[in-house]
Amino acid sequence: MAHIKRSDIEIMAPCGSYESLRAAIAAGADSVYFGVGQLNMRSASAANFTLDDLAQIVAIAHEHGKKAYLTVNTVVYEDEIDTLHRLLERAAAEKVDAVIVSDQAAILYARKLGLEVHISTQISISNSQTVEFYSQWADTVVLARELSLEQVAGVYRRIQQDNICGPNGQQVKIEMFCHGALCMSVSGKCYLSLHATGCSANRGACRQICRHAYTLVDRDTGEELHTDGPYLLSPKDLCTIDFLDRLIESGVRVLKIEGRARPAEYVKRVVECYDRALNAIEHGSFTPEKVAKWKEELLTVFNRGFWGGYYLNLPVVELSKNYGSSSTVRKVYVGKVTNVFKKIKVAEVQVEASPLELGRKVLISGETTGAVEFKPEQIWVGEKPAECAVQGTRCSIKLPQPVHRGDRLYKYVDAEELKVEN
Repeated sequence: MAHIKRSDIEIMAPCGSYESLRAAIAAGADSVYFGVGQLNMRSASAANFTLDDLAQIVAIAHEHGKKAYLTVNTVVYEDEIDTLHRLLERAAAEKVDAVIVSDQAAILYARKLGLEVHISTQISISNSQTVEFYSQWADTVVLARELSLEQVAGVYRRIQQDNICGPNGQQVKIEMFCHGALCMSVSGKCYLSLHATGCSANRGACRQICRHAYTLVDRDTGEELHTDGPYLLSPKDLCTIDFLDRLIESGVRVLKIEGRARPAEYVKRVVECYDRALNAIEHGSFTPEKVAKWKEELLTVFNRGFWGGYYLNLPVVELSKNYGSSSTVRKVYVGKVTNVFKKIKVAEVQVEASPLELGRKVLISGETTGAVEFKPEQIWVGEKPAECAVQGTRCSIKLPQPVHRGDRLYKYVDAEELKVEN
């Protein structure tokens, strides 16, 4: 593999909240992607911004030298063309760095406005000729999620050989998902939620029917078909950190992390791990021992178990064994930051829901703070050192970096410990 520098690869982080936006920036992401309004694949999620947030998101990203990408990747109907145009016009006015789109109406109008276009995975691009077709408008393409590393590499070689360039005059970049949830359908185009609930996944309103437990029965014989578990349509989450060097070698230059509905600590942890892995690849220190450590860290935040997706050309999908998260560590709400003494770097915390014990790692999260994690070295209650601050008390803790009044404080608890308590 040709020598790859960390600066050659872009880590694109999801943000569905200001906490996640700040966490992504602090963790080392090169860009963030987000949705506003109704024309994106998380429009019905709580992890979605309004049109009035757009200017602030872009300003925060640009202030820190990061790129901001707006997702406009749903199916667009005739009566939504005006809404689409207004959204793209606002994106252009606020200087969004690119829009991630799939509908041809969005592609054409974005280019008319001079916006950079990235093609969404919903298009299912699987060959270089389709890349060449979209290169009329797009500088970056997300290839189909179902491709193997060899197939991605084949597309990349033809882009190089044929010098397929986008409107910016540079060779079209390949962007691929590197981590996060995988949909059971082809490149995310699913009608199961629409069929069962009337809420379309292709309109940003997926009800995740595939994540439920099912029993598969042969109706002719009555025989139940046995599988590893009841979650027959729910794949494990994608994790490529084991073979990240091979993913880069295949020609991927933008690593996209799934998770706009995930919390700030998830964004922080995933970005940090992949950033460290890329630096290790650059310096020739990408070892199995380091990979194992990063994977342990990734398991501490939301996940459904990990597999390599379709990249490794495996014959079957690996299914999740749990309905929710399989994370090894869970966060438990403690209370709110009621005051911050900046000069002495101390926060006052109102303990509300769960006691705060000395020696536990904590998370402080807020719209301006992002996600700050640390182990308090001391806890003071009533100006006296304490081993624990119980509900209903106020305590003070030393801060490693600034936080803000109104931030929420959580403690981390091993998942096994919670099982014992329950």
